[in-house]
Amino acid sequence: MMVTVQENKNHPGRARYTLTDAHGHAWGVCAQVAGLFGQPWRETYELFGWVPEAAEVRGWVGSRVWLVPEDETLGPWLLQDAESLGPHPGTDGFVLTGLDDYEGPPEGHRGPVQLHNQRQWLGSCREFSRVLPPVRAKPPLILRGLAQGDRLRAALRKGTRRALDLSESEVALEIRDDRGEPLTDRPLWTRISAWHPSTYGPDLIDLELDGASFSPLPEHARPIWEQWQAGAPDTLGDWAGLDTRRRWAWLDLVRERGCRRTRHDQPAGRAYAFDGLHITDEPGLYLALGEAVNGPGGYFGGCLDALDDCLAGGFGYRAPATLLWRNAATARDHLSQTLTPTGHPYDLFADVLAVLAEGGMHVTLA
Repeated sequence: MMVTVQENKNHPGRARYTLTDAHGHAWGVCAQVAGLFGQPWRETYELFGWVPEAAEVRGWVGSRVWLVPEDETLGPWLLQDAESLGPHPGTDGFVLTGLDDYEGPPEGHRGPVQLHNQRQWLGSCREFSRVLPPVRAKPPLILRGLAQGDRLRAALRKGTRRALDLSESEVALEIRDDRGEPLTDRPLWTRISAWHPSTYGPDLIDLELDGASFSPLPEHARPIWEQWQAGAPDTLGDWAGLDTRRRWAWLDLVRERGCRRTRHDQPAGRAYAFDGLHITDEPGLYLALGEAVNGPGGYFGGCLDALDDCLAGGFGYRAPATLLWRNAATARDHLSQTLTPTGHPYDLFADVLAVLAEGGMHVTLA
């Protein structure tokens, strides 16, 4: 039996994954993808003459670690999801890895830098250098048990380099939960490298995509994604027991899902409330605000600029409104002493209150 795919990106089937193009045509649907999670490409730095500010820096260092050069003519550089691999054998330095921002240090720069993770200074070094790891082949992304749409079937039948280049058609992998609700999508600037009959059923294929241009989701986010793929949370505070690293991963998914959903703003004058007992870090702050306005798993900003955008309308809120913030002292204790990218102290807690007030949200702290 020939499996057919409705060529509409609003296809209501229960398949988690849909290949769609820029025009909304479904190229195929499947329920399993191998290679979606893995180790994204990480930059590696050696920091020589390392002098820690306090405790030894080991393990996960922070979601955003800033390298502030001594040369004030240069701006700071961001290293995301940074990890310390510990001391470098036989040297007075240590090794730091992370996801480099698109603007890294100047090529060959080896001057002194200081490091902080937005909450505290970590230490300084007399010089650092980028380590180029050996080139490794990236594993393919495999869509298992894929039911083909007409466009994919035609591309495979043609089999030319251009026909198999998905970037030509701006194809993306749309990801839905088991209730059929959209979670997010991933652009696939890659090409089809192979396809085979699938063991998942007749007329289904396993489609292999070249992994060279695909950045997998980090492994630490897998349990969060699996939870959300089973269905968005329906109780408040499901994120509260997560550490900061996984709270950021939860917030990433909340933001991607939230920005794809159509929400009608609540009438002006609404009263909101939440318990801030678990706001011990920045992602916890935005997760609690999102749930206060839009319920479990709700989105209402992931940084100050995004919060300001949400207050302007279109994300479930209409000014003016009131917010009762219980146990606000927890957030004040953890967020009042933070650092800007250049390392200057600032009060994130006070800034959030100011943005809320400017957006017509009258906040009562309790």
